[in-house]
Amino acid sequence: MHITDIIRGDSPTFSFEFFPPRTVEAAEILYQTIRDLESYMPHFVSVTYGAGGSTRDLTHDLVERIQHTTKLDPIPHLTCVCHNEEEIERILLRYARSAIGNILALGGDRPHEIAFEKSRDSFQHAIDLVKFIRRFNESGVHPDPRGFGIGVAGFPEGHPATSNRLLEMDYLKAKVEAGADYIVTQLFFENRDFLDFRERCALANIHVPIIAGIMPITSMGGLRRIAELAGGAHFPARLLRAIQRCENDAEMVKRVGVHFALEQCHDLLDNHVAGIHFYTLNRSDATRVIFDSLGIPRRRKAQSPTA
Repeated sequence: MHITDIIRGDSPTFSFEFFPPRTVEAAEILYQTIRDLESYMPHFVSVTYGAGGSTRDLTHDLVERIQHTTKLDPIPHLTCVCHNEEEIERILLRYARSAIGNILALGGDRPHEIAFEKSRDSFQHAIDLVKFIRRFNESGVHPDPRGFGIGVAGFPEGHPATSNRLLEMDYLKAKVEAGADYIVTQLFFENRDFLDFRERCALANIHVPIIAGIMPITSMGGLRRIAELAGGAHFPARLLRAIQRCENDAEMVKRVGVHFALEQCHDLLDNHVAGIHFYTLNRSDATRVIFDSLGIPRRRKAQSPTA
């Protein structure tokens, strides 16, 4: 299903992110998570992409498995890192044949496990990938005459590689003008940052839907991992203070993190957010607690599995 059919503007979307498992045990946890969350009928689920190829085949396999065996609508990530045009075209053809409706086009993280020289990549920036997907769409290969819906990343706290915030908005606007249909933000813990980002997008004449990325903190280890994965993430003092009060009680840390994320979601909904995207870390429990507490009726219909 094309993203423009999913995001209609009259009600917010709810979606989840998974990452490809690296072990049999991790695969079982993930598939249980997918089973747990499928009943919530999210508007879509996204699947991350390994830097430098470490989990790329796993991503493709997982995307197609979700598409063919569940009612979920998968949106795969696609990155610029360590790719040439022929490889990207093959991936797009594979996804088109499986009737995958949308792609999230990202710059990608620098790989640490392999030698990497960015100048060798065919796509230097996410906008180059957006343009390439747009040209693919115009070829008419995709079963949907509109081709793939194209998403890009947004950074409410600022892009870690761009200190000039005015220039950052110019780059984002260029991606939208190149063909991006929607924006999914990096995780954040201060809603003021998101609301300010959304307002600055409007001032820059960026008018595509902006979906807010939320990641509940469920453990001290999770807090440290978030700090590492989302470099520069701003942790509000009130959140850190609440966690420090109970840092030796794992269950209480989880309750504090879930409660904080739930308050974020309520406030975002009050401010008419286009959608909320939950970074699940392949676990369902915190996301289910939040979703149930929001009091949102479950969707009655979801996309049927593709034959």
